[in-house]
Amino acid sequence: MSNTDLILLGNLRFYGYHGVIPEETKLGQEFIIDLTLEIDLQPAGLSDDLQHTIHYGEIYTQVRRIVEGERYKLLEALAENLAASLLKQHPQVAAITVRVTKPNAPIPGLGSGRVGVEVRRSRG
Repeated sequence: MSNTDLILLGNLRFYGYHGVIPEETKLGQEFIIDLTLEIDLQPAGLSDDLQHTIHYGEIYTQVRRIVEGERYKLLEALAENLAASLLKQHPQVAAITVRVTKPNAPIPGLGSGRVGVEVRRSRG
């Protein structure tokens, strides 16, 4: 039986053009991404070999490409696409949790608050 360990990438900040309001898609804004990848890390821990885990830089590059290069109306769609893309590209990941936060959402009265979504997707 394999272990369920976690790789964490948090507070990844990107500038994107996602949103429903026309100004959001024209002016853009900051998005914060947090990822939790469920994977058996014991082989990497025992071997000290990058081939037995996931290169964090590759994950970052893939997320950046999606957040900065694609456009979605909904945070839900962005999160879903990130999860599906990462699961497809990295078959050793058993499950993934993706949190997408919009720190400056244009909601009257929100002030310094923020909004976001979190999805968890697994294989099978």
